[in-house]
Amino acid sequence: MVSTGSTDDGARSRWQDRYDRSRVRDADFTTVSGMEVQPAYGTETSEWPGEFPFTRGLYPTGYRGRTWTIRQFAGFGNAQQTNERYRMILGRGGGGLSVAFDMPTLMGRDSDDPKSLGEVGHCGVAIDSAADMEVLFDSIPLEDVTTSMTISGPAVPVFCMYLVAAERQGADLSKLNGTLQTDIFKEYIAQKEWLFGPEPHLRLIGDLMEYCAEEIPAYKPLSVSGYHIREAGSTAAQELAFTLADGFGYVELGLTRGLDVDVFGPGLSFFFDAHVDFFEEIAKFRAARRIWARWMRDVYGAKTEKAQWLRFHTQTAGVSLTAQQPYNNVVRTGIEALSAVLGGTNSLHTNALDETLALPSEQAAEIALRTQQVIMEETGVVNVADPLGGSWYVEALTDQIEAEANAIFDRILAMGGSDLTHADSQGLATATRNGENPVTKGLLRGIEDGWFMSEIAEAAFQYQTALEKGDKKIVGVNVHTDSITHDLEILRVSHEVEVDQVRELSERRTSRDDAVVKAAIQRMVEVGRTDGNMIESMLEACRVEATLGEICDALRAEWGEYREPARF
Repeated sequence: MVSTGSTDDGARSRWQDRYDRSRVRDADFTTVSGMEVQPAYGTETSEWPGEFPFTRGLYPTGYRGRTWTIRQFAGFGNAQQTNERYRMILGRGGGGLSVAFDMPTLMGRDSDDPKSLGEVGHCGVAIDSAADMEVLFDSIPLEDVTTSMTISGPAVPVFCMYLVAAERQGADLSKLNGTLQTDIFKEYIAQKEWLFGPEPHLRLIGDLMEYCAEEIPAYKPLSVSGYHIREAGSTAAQELAFTLADGFGYVELGLTRGLDVDVFGPGLSFFFDAHVDFFEEIAKFRAARRIWARWMRDVYGAKTEKAQWLRFHTQTAGVSLTAQQPYNNVVRTGIEALSAVLGGTNSLHTNALDETLALPSEQAAEIALRTQQVIMEETGVVNVADPLGGSWYVEALTDQIEAEANAIFDRILAMGGSDLTHADSQGLATATRNGENPVTKGLLRGIEDGWFMSEIAEAAFQYQTALEKGDKKIVGVNVHTDSITHDLEILRVSHEVEVDQVRELSERRTSRDDAVVKAAIQRMVEVGRTDGNMIESMLEACRVEATLGEICDALRAEWGEYREPARF
């Protein structure tokens, strides 16, 4: 059955009224041939863009009001090198920044930690303290540029370093806007970059949600990530369901903290993969908005549209890139980016053609940027909101993916010991008000039992089997393998980057007041032993140049390190 949303005969008129009251860009909204097109299409009884449950988009204007943010993910070497890349991206039309951190930073370790040897600056930028953040954003006004940071385990101390860098620029912190990933559930499910057990991580996330809701209202402290779940091998429906369930868990966390869902709800955003199956991805994005809106309103009691909206960033699928015939990756990325746009993404990163081999070269990064700009400026897809709405195939596929996601929600609820289902919104709402946290219990049990990992592994196995049998095809890999393309020149990070970073860190430690640093870290630990919010004490430690490793090591000593149970 095709979902039509609202059946109110005034649906089109209601949309028109909202469209007329909205701001529309001063732009040419005609076809290449000069044909006039309407801002949206539908029937009197169909759901229209900007209408609950927002299947067709959050805004009545679609991209006529505002195009998606071009937010290219970048980071390599040291802060100075990455700063130069950021300024190139912004100078050539990028609309925001997205920080890629190296592996030691992602694991909360300093560049001179023995476990960091050989990894400094290789998969992202090395950040050891607030001083590195200053260099990273030198000549980039943080008060004016939205910044996303992809990091989860040590997200909170890295965020504090970002705030200190903004302070040192003279920025008004209350005006900062951006997104911090912070999503620890998906680390246990897929990416495996945690520091502690779930409970201490959730405590820090709760502190961050409180702090941002009170002090930095435009900043989004949580980007719930499905990207890494999909890259690990999940299906589209699994990516959707696992990600939204993680999001429900964070809503339950906020409510447990006594926060108002209409205040903290708009601070939750999402990060999805745009894979190569064009229509499946579009349907996934449409279903995501619909499911989230219904749960936020009917289960968690969100009254405002902003708290019901699912806003999401998209990155094209790194796992779809091939080392064989790498120029084919430009085509894959373009198709994936178009699916994200037709699915209504709010911001977008396009992968570079050489990212399966190394960090992107400057030329490859520019091609990836231009891919978005060609879609935005030349194709006309920004002229009409949800141009595929009403397509029998797209609507049926949206319903099918939603149904698969709902079945997964029911499984998660059952793992948590609940006899409720997704369809019983009133029962779920009552359980939530009673502090039962039914989704969170299911998430934690699924993590403990390895259920999420086994489901992803099975999906990945099924796809790999289909590839090896030739049922699924990848051009240049198992079909059309002849090629005249030559090897690419790839970006290589010199070992000197690590040598210089370690030397810089040593000099920084020598020039600071160690007694002040140790006292600040001790105060942070002491706050952690209470019910108090840890953000201010962590900020103080960052202001006196405590390093990321020192902060995280102090918390590891206090809370212990998490070890994933062995499974066979």
